[in-house]
Amino acid sequence: MFLCKCTAFPLLVFSCCLLKDVNPEENTDVPAISKYFNTKGRYEEVNPYLIEDILAVNRSILQPPSAQCRQIHLTAIIRHGTRYPTSKNVKKMQKLYELVKNIAPGKESWLREIQTQWTMWYTEDMDGRLVQKGVNDHRHLAVRLSKLFPSLISEEKLRGGFIKFITSSKHRCVNSTLSFKAGLTELWAITDMEFDHAVNDALMRFFDQCTRFVQEVDKNPSALSEVDKFRQGPEMRRVTEKIADRLKVPYNMPNAAFYLCAYEFAIKAVNSPWCQLFDEDDAKVMDYASDLREFWTRGYGYDINRKSSCILFHDVFNRLNEAANESKAGQQVTQAVTVQVGHADTLLPLLTLLGFFKDSDALTSTNYATQAQRSFRTSHMLPYAANLLLVLYDCGEGDLRLQPLLNEKPVTFPGLTSQSASVPLYQDVKDHYRELLQGCDFETECQLFKSPA
Repeated sequence: MFLCKCTAFPLLVFSCCLLKDVNPEENTDVPAISKYFNTKGRYEEVNPYLIEDILAVNRSILQPPSAQCRQIHLTAIIRHGTRYPTSKNVKKMQKLYELVKNIAPGKESWLREIQTQWTMWYTEDMDGRLVQKGVNDHRHLAVRLSKLFPSLISEEKLRGGFIKFITSSKHRCVNSTLSFKAGLTELWAITDMEFDHAVNDALMRFFDQCTRFVQEVDKNPSALSEVDKFRQGPEMRRVTEKIADRLKVPYNMPNAAFYLCAYEFAIKAVNSPWCQLFDEDDAKVMDYASDLREFWTRGYGYDINRKSSCILFHDVFNRLNEAANESKAGQQVTQAVTVQVGHADTLLPLLTLLGFFKDSDALTSTNYATQAQRSFRTSHMLPYAANLLLVLYDCGEGDLRLQPLLNEKPVTFPGLTSQSASVPLYQDVKDHYRELLQGCDFETECQLFKSPA
């Protein structure tokens, strides 16, 4: 772990010095399939009201049980903002573009547009870097959270060192963190101070450091057997055949076309002609294929997926405990806000460990039809700038409450069903997760060969 100054990327921060609302007229041309873009989706598709006003908030989502409750701590675990495709996906997109440009014989207007007007502007050196939209994702999120939690995310708290920033070492995360800080410093016109952030991959990229996860899942081809079977199954075969028929060329790269549609919309807010290759039924299949992969590589598919996040789980609860103890002792909470910026691969294992979005049946290669109403949907859970917020309240006389929000929407801790489940007693939350709090040791769980119990 090491500390960085806000000036590490001056050009990036300078490029976004003015807050601008989204112009709705620039966002009317929305692909009909945009709600199926899974982890490549815009945050605005999860919260459509932001299309009209990117800084809009709804404070009624905060539901403390009484007016005397005061917010004493906020932990925000946030995915990086909108990014370019990785070099691996750029190669696939380039291959498809060359095929369509040079061989596809159709006369449709969208096909002519691809062949004569659209330019393959993605390059391998972009490799997952943050785009300007991603800069704005975090700047705007910072402003919205300051409006939701004005007593915690305030100029006084920032200047006083009560707001801490932690990030993954990946450039898109560091630059997202810088953008979040820039959103606050621009909001309050702070020019006389700089604010550190800590780079901590042990917390924000735990999946790289969990040996058992890396060997048994991440680098194990057989771990994706359900995904591979679905790719060869009837649903995906129909999508591939339909696209081949539309293009009038041999075709076996549905992901590349779907990525082109999704990235063009996420990055440039345009309804690309590539989107014309898919109807809604196709998009649902593509969405399920992505969810299936996430389920087996980061979600409920294997126990080590969720257990790899034990280190982050304990970090969060240790901080909540510290804030709770300081408040009960009548002391000022020393860490009012912690902003932790990572990846979809950071958030999903933690959400899974906490039990969110668990369906009664596992996602498999053969139950696409029966999973139409599934809870496990990465399009809803993990758009760019996705965030898990944990708000700790002190309601007096030792009454501490904890409210979870996902993407600025209230959620309920799975298994807590009392009348106050939306903002449960903090002690009830700890009791619910007692087994994990007492165990879930990262070093033990991540050993390649666990010792017998």
